[in-house]
Amino acid sequence: MDKWNLFQKFLITENAQISILDFIINAALLVVLTILLSFTYSRCGKSLSGRKAFAANFLLIAFTTMLIISIVKSSLALSLGLVGALSIVRFRSAIKEPEELAYLFLCIAIGLGFGANQRLVTMVAFGIVLVILWVRFFLNRKSEKQNLFLSISTNEPGALDLVTIKTIVNKVIPAARLTRYDESGEMLEASWWIEVSKTEQLQELQKELSARSGSVRLSFIDNNTL
Repeated sequence: MDKWNLFQKFLITENAQISILDFIINAALLVVLTILLSFTYSRCGKSLSGRKAFAANFLLIAFTTMLIISIVKSSLALSLGLVGALSIVRFRSAIKEPEELAYLFLCIAIGLGFGANQRLVTMVAFGIVLVILWVRFFLNRKSEKQNLFLSISTNEPGALDLVTIKTIVNKVIPAARLTRYDESGEMLEASWWIEVSKTEQLQELQKELSARSGSVRLSFIDNNTL
């Protein structure tokens, strides 16, 4: 019975006291980091809509995580209770892109770090991630390359054939690969994977093909949406 009483006492005894001063300092640092993260996501994120609205949730997620960890780390019983509580909570928010999930995990990591009172490690790791995000943003901004799915069709097969189309496409867009080609008596269709760095390339391609056939039709679809 003594061992059982000792185990029960271990479960209900707080092993560490929460320092209000440390909590305030961690909260202040967390606010600064989440503001920087929100600004970074708004500028460097690749999502085309709702970046500012999505980034507005970073502070709440990180602060809630820090609060939970600060409380449960002082007691094994609270930690076990947290596991039981989270088992009945289901998050059904739709994540549109993997990038959004990565930023959410980063917010949670910030909250975990400050909740465990690991300030230095959390700030150093956040600084490294922030540098990587901005360096990648400026590098991609300079290149501005985009992968597209190109579809070319015409109802005048006599005016355009595969060899002519391929010659024109390779001339205007060097990074191109033929993926599909269909031809009948009244219709010709060809599909390509292309990589462009300037919008002018698409306009030039349209101009070159239209000069050969007035009925030519081009469509461009972002490769990332397929």
